[in-house]
Amino acid sequence: MKEIKIKTEFIKLQQLLKLAGLVDQGSDAKLYIADGLVTVNDIIVTERGKKVYPGDIISLKGQKKIKVI
Repeated sequence: MKEIKIKTEFIKLQQLLKLAGLVDQGSDAKLYIADGLVTVNDIIVTERGKKVYPGDIISLKGQKKIKVI
């Protein structure tokens, strides 16, 4: 499981996907999220502005999971 460290209280899901290198552009992240291909803590999320906090685990289309620390 890949870990991404953030220095703030939270990060928006769309920004995290780009930071983690799971998508090339923010517009790609928007589409994946809208299509229900992203999970946060094993729950499908369709809100791109979803706040993600340390301890949350994110997955895109069943790819390797990412843990926010």
